[in-house]
Amino acid sequence: MHFGSLPYKTKQFFFVLIKLSIVVGAFYFIYQKLVTNPDLDFHLFWSFLRENNAFSAKNISFLLILTSFNWFFETLKWKLLVSYIKTISLKNAIEQSLGALTASLFTPNRIGEYGAKAIYFEPSKRKQVVLLNLLGNITQMTATIIFGSIGLWLMHSKYNLQINYFKISRFLVFIVIIFLFTAFGIQQNKFKIKGFSIERLKNFFKHLPTRIHVSVFGISILRYLIFSFQFYFLLKLFGINVSYYNAMVIITSMYIIASVIPSIFIFDVVIKGSVAVYLFSLVGVNEFTTLSVVTIMWLLNFVLPSVFGSYYVLNFNVPKTNDY
Repeated sequence: MHFGSLPYKTKQFFFVLIKLSIVVGAFYFIYQKLVTNPDLDFHLFWSFLRENNAFSAKNISFLLILTSFNWFFETLKWKLLVSYIKTISLKNAIEQSLGALTASLFTPNRIGEYGAKAIYFEPSKRKQVVLLNLLGNITQMTATIIFGSIGLWLMHSKYNLQINYFKISRFLVFIVIIFLFTAFGIQQNKFKIKGFSIERLKNFFKHLPTRIHVSVFGISILRYLIFSFQFYFLLKLFGINVSYYNAMVIITSMYIIASVIPSIFIFDVVIKGSVAVYLFSLVGVNEFTTLSVVTIMWLLNFVLPSVFGSYYVLNFNVPKTNDY
């Protein structure tokens, strides 16, 4: 049986090879990031964790529970979004969410996630899947912007930040110019995001039920509160005596700054680490502790789920019929 110019078995071989390459590539980059991180000595980091009595079985269990809730709500959000075009089980939603995470781990700004999730569905639904995934990411980013804007404002009023207002002014002018061009493009209905015209995006999102918009936004807020609290809990485990309010001001500021910097996802820990080191130094937290917390957050919320996601990547098969 042939598909195109290649025999079916040959295509199956290359398909298996691609899946193995994704998993091996993901683990290789994770290993490289941990072992060859110039900012955090892995052996020192590992020794510190082993010697730190704060990381008891009880505390580790609590951290894993927070990670589980974080990804449970991410999966629930995806299940809710997809329900607009197709009803899938929670098991399928977990498979798609974790599998897409692994596949997109070393792609810029998780761009690979769009194609990874779309391939789980028949071709006629894939464009809609991409738009739904875009909505989910926009909603999560909105939560980051809301909390982050408040955090940045509070930080500016509370701490003596070294701000170059001339550079900020130039940046704002640049943003205004982009906004004006974007507004012009929207009026012409020719401006596109990820290959879709603004008009099509507006019509698609407009026809989504209000309950989906509200529920997805609520879940995004809940996820944000979970992983930001997890960051605070880790600070307390490392013996950092900082109030929840002050910690959240810095954590929310860190997330919004790190989120607007384009990066390959595997280096997200480096970006957050650099931003976090500066911000937490304002309250007297040393660099090693800050980088350790950021690294553990990365391990818990991205590396660990991607390990489970690798199982789904290896067992993935392209749907041959309209039945999932």
